[in-house]
Amino acid sequence: MPRTITVGLDGSPESRAAAEWAAREAKLRDLPVKIVHVWEPVPEPMAQAPLLGAETHRHWTERIPREAAEGISLRHPSVEVISEQVSGRPAEVLAEAAKSAELLVLGSRGMGGIGGFMVGSVGLSVIAHAQRPVVLIRALEAAADEHEPDPAGVPSAAAPFRPVVLGLDVEHPDPTLVAFAFDAAVRRNTSLRVVRGWNPPPYYAYGTPANPALHEGLALAEAERLTEALRPWRQKYPSVEVVEECLYGSAGVHVVDASREASLVVVGRRVRRMPFGAHIGHVTHAVLHHCTVPVAVVAHD
Repeated sequence: MPRTITVGLDGSPESRAAAEWAAREAKLRDLPVKIVHVWEPVPEPMAQAPLLGAETHRHWTERIPREAAEGISLRHPSVEVISEQVSGRPAEVLAEAAKSAELLVLGSRGMGGIGGFMVGSVGLSVIAHAQRPVVLIRALEAAADEHEPDPAGVPSAAAPFRPVVLGLDVEHPDPTLVAFAFDAAVRRNTSLRVVRGWNPPPYYAYGTPANPALHEGLALAEAERLTEALRPWRQKYPSVEVVEECLYGSAGVHVVDASREASLVVVGRRVRRMPFGAHIGHVTHAVLHHCTVPVAVVAHD
C-alpha cells in the first residue's frame, strides 16, 4: 500500500488550512491524502452529565473528518481522500500515524501580529518524536502565497512557485534532509536556496572584527565547504537551480530571513536516542517560531 500525505485534523482553521496544503502536496506527489481526526473519549464524570454524553460527543466529532474529506474531494477531485477517526491522546496517535505516512501535516496558530508559528505542546511532541517529515501550516496559508506574483503583481497559484529554502549544517549534511529539499524543488519546478550560518572558532572570534582579511579568508573557506557538500547533489539533480548562501551569524536568523520569499522551508531534526525525551534543536526551534510559510521538519540520524 502506498504511503499517504497524512494530516491531523481537529476542526480548527489551522488544521483545515493544513488539510488543504496536504491535498495540494498529495497532487504534486500523486499520493492519497489521509485525514486523521483524534477523538479523545469524554472522561467518565462528564459522560454522566445530562447535556453531554460520550455517544453525543462522538457523533458530533465524527462530522469533522467526514465533512473535511467531502470538501477536499470537491476542491481536489484528482486526489484520493481517506478519513479516519482514532481514539487516544493526540500527540501519541499522530506520531504513530506518521510512521506509515510520506509526511505528516499539522496546523499551527499564527502569533497575532508577530510573524511565526505558535507551536502547542501536541505539535512540539509530534515533531520531536515523529520519524517521518512533519510540515507545519498556518491558518491563513493559501495556495497563492507559495507562488510568485503574476504580471499584475498579484499572488497567483497559476504563477511559478517561490524557491524552496533549505537550512543546512555542513558539519552533518544528512542525505535524508538534503534529498527531501531537492525533491520538493523538483516537484515545484523551482530553485533551491541553501542557507548556512557560520561563526568563527572561539580563538578567532575576537580577532575577526578588527581583521577584515582574516574574516574574508574564513568566509571563503566556509563557502567552499558548503559548495563541496552540495556538489554531489547538484550532479544528482541537474535540473534544479541551486543558490548557495553562506552567511556570517545565526543560522536560524538567516533561514527566517530567506523564508520571506519561499514556498517551503526545510530544516532538520537530529534523532536523539536519549532516556530524557526528544529535542528539535535550537535552529529548528527558532525557524518554527518565526517563519510564516510552511515549514518541513525532517528527522535524520
